[in-house]
Amino acid sequence: MNQSRASQKDAYTLILEAIDTGLYRPGDRLVESELADRFGVSRTPIREALQRLETQSLLARDGRSLIVASLDHNQMAELYAVRTELEGLAARLAARHATEEEVQVLRDMVEEDRALLDDPSALSRANRRFHKMIHLASHNRYLVQQLDLVHRSMALMATTSLAAEGRGEIALSEHQAIVDAIARRDEDAAFQALRDHISVAFVTRLKLDSARQLEL
Repeated sequence: MNQSRASQKDAYTLILEAIDTGLYRPGDRLVESELADRFGVSRTPIREALQRLETQSLLARDGRSLIVASLDHNQMAELYAVRTELEGLAARLAARHATEEEVQVLRDMVEEDRALLDDPSALSRANRRFHKMIHLASHNRYLVQQLDLVHRSMALMATTSLAAEGRGEIALSEHQAIVDAIARRDEDAAFQALRDHISVAFVTRLKLDSARQLEL
């Protein structure tokens, strides 16, 4: 990474983005010197960033090494329980507060994302953008902050539920239902559509993880 980019972002943000984009996956070891070389920053801010990420449970200790943390079944269930309620609230508030321009952006996202159905990784990134847009459309800064924390922890999951066969197309249909409810200013329908969407995603992820465990 070049120095100009590194100078615009702190070490914490750079490492967090690397985890979020899958550059570092659960179980990968993070080494101060390697991170400093990759991001073009000194080891002191890297060390401070690693300590902060460990405090937030995004990194874990493996002997003397720090590795990207992973979520067990109970942690994943707890995360989805919180995410379901917060995302539902974001959709409810978006139905109440979203501008017409924000609603149009959400509509455009659903249409544009149909071109990504054969690329789960790209669709996963687009999915994050879609949900982030709903968060912002809620016009509640405190809710956005809490959802940012939840979505950081989502990066600790080894797979995306969108990798399951047929899930991408179903997810986009669910996205369309969410946007339609927001556009109608139907707060209850938006809340329920978003909660149902997260619930289906959780079931899909559980099935994927179960199949992956059988392969180990």
